[in-house]
Amino acid sequence: MKTPTVTAAEIARLAGVGRAAVSNWRKRHPDFPAPVGGTTASPEFDLIEVEQWLRGQGKLPELSRADRLWRHLAAPTQTPASALASVGALLLARHRGERPTPSRADDDLSTLLPDVDALADELGPQTAFDELWQRFSAPGPGRLFATPDELADLMVALADVGEGSVLDPAAGSGATLRAAVRAGCTTAYGQELDSDLATLAGLWLALRDVPGEVRAGDSLRADAFEGRTVDAVVCHPPFGVSNWGNEELGYDPRWEYGVPPRTEPELAWVQHALAHLRPGAYAVLLMPPAAAGRRAGRRIRAELLRRGALRAVVALPSGVAAPHGVPLHLWVLRRPAPDVPAPARALLVDAAEGDVAELSARVLASWRAFTAAPDADVEQAGFARAVPVIELLDEEVDLTPARRQPAAGVEQTGEHLVGTRERLAAIVGDLPALMPRISHASEGSASPATSVADLIRGGALQLLGPVRASSAAGQPPVDVPATESGPPVLTVPDVLAGVDASGQVDERLGQEIPLAVGDVVVPMVASTLTARVITAEGALLGRNLYLLRPNPAALDPWFLAGQLRTSANEKQASSLSGTLRFDVRRAQVRRLPLDEQRVHGEAFRRLAKFESAIRQAAELGAELVRLTADGLAQGSLRPKDRDR
Repeated sequence: MKTPTVTAAEIARLAGVGRAAVSNWRKRHPDFPAPVGGTTASPEFDLIEVEQWLRGQGKLPELSRADRLWRHLAAPTQTPASALASVGALLLARHRGERPTPSRADDDLSTLLPDVDALADELGPQTAFDELWQRFSAPGPGRLFATPDELADLMVALADVGEGSVLDPAAGSGATLRAAVRAGCTTAYGQELDSDLATLAGLWLALRDVPGEVRAGDSLRADAFEGRTVDAVVCHPPFGVSNWGNEELGYDPRWEYGVPPRTEPELAWVQHALAHLRPGAYAVLLMPPAAAGRRAGRRIRAELLRRGALRAVVALPSGVAAPHGVPLHLWVLRRPAPDVPAPARALLVDAAEGDVAELSARVLASWRAFTAAPDADVEQAGFARAVPVIELLDEEVDLTPARRQPAAGVEQTGEHLVGTRERLAAIVGDLPALMPRISHASEGSASPATSVADLIRGGALQLLGPVRASSAAGQPPVDVPATESGPPVLTVPDVLAGVDASGQVDERLGQEIPLAVGDVVVPMVASTLTARVITAEGALLGRNLYLLRPNPAALDPWFLAGQLRTSANEKQASSLSGTLRFDVRRAQVRRLPLDEQRVHGEAFRRLAKFESAIRQAAELGAELVRLTADGLAQGSLRPKDRDR
């Protein structure tokens, strides 16, 4: 690798300061590193020299070994995937009991070998690679968008991977293959156009000793597994690619259901997946919503329905995967078994409202009920319907779930509207009493601040977590009924939404940390820096959450939570890898006597209640508008006369 460089803006994020502070350092300190590249307007600096200077000035916050190593791998002038693949090869050699020689190791990594060895000694090769991969896949400018774990797990569950073989023909860095391994697959195959990403996916499998391979190449033009059939296919194919090979693949034997038009590349991926399934096996593909209704693809959609290959379409909420502004669909396909009559119904599920983590259980329950009785008349108002295939085979063959759902009854709609209106009125009536009582502080009353890291070192605060995926993350999660699942697990979405713990214990939970009253929980990755005070016992700390446990003789938890969530700390705690990842140890907390902390803490507590009420009012208001508009438009409601 070339010498990693950083811009002035990235130096500011490194040190947790504003851009102006870096400009001042360059002017005031003659020993500040000189630019080594870039332009006059946007100079670039040697990352190692900058870190040494910041450390010497006491301006570099404490970082984990994984963070330090990743910072060098992800330098702007490098290809992070290639650098991580090189490190992964070294870790795989360690995992296999080999010791890379200088001739085998990448010469560009020679300066980082001690850090790689130290991280492997600390965490083990598997977990070390996982730690680096998490940083590689974290949201940020210019980053690839990996399929989120929650969505990948849902796809694998719908495909019923079990203890069989699985293929992902557009594997990316391996998110769906990792989900398949978690679900218990015995063999994993993948193909990926980007050779670096293919290497990363293959390394993860090799580090877990999972049989199979991931090959580089174009799955549609050059199928690396031609003739091989598997027990499940899961895939997040590229969307909207115009040059996908339609001209040279016009007579391809995979097109059993029709030759895909040039504008329908996703239907080529659908048939590619079906071609690799054994009879009776399932494939689940993430699809753009337009594929369910575009006129050019209606003949292929119709043939998929007639022959029983397309079994379900699930509409997902917006933002579950890239492109994040589009509410994507899942297509569940099944390779028809010979001499078996085609089923008479297909399941359409409209799960476009809510959070995918919360909706997954309901989607799976609907799917399993449908597969258990595929000819049953399934109707869940506004959510799921087993639609007769003959009804779908109209002129458009539109499979958009929302257009095929049964409407809620008039009585049910009216009761829901009245209840929503009453809850909204109660919350709005309480808002004035919930508003925090504050006044202007006198000038010069600002007190000095200290970092969370200093509070930890001083014994005022204990840092627990974040909980990562366990070293057994390659093993299937424990599938237990909700009534036997043990204590609930507080998840990142729970913290952001301000709701009770909704997760369940599984083997991917690296350790069990019980939450105590007065704990402060902070997500590692979120759109804003969020801090929540735990007010009830009984839950466990979920993955990717910091737990701060204040010493009650030194810190008030509500004061701490209020101090953490400021906009200044949001900038201070964000890492170099992007503004969405936070290191809470960098955050600053004002130094106040405990009695003053408690006064401020009470104000922060009231502010949190006010925020929760405002959020509920907004949600109920939107629901009231929707219900009223639907009722008026459908005729189940009518406006009252003005004089009544």
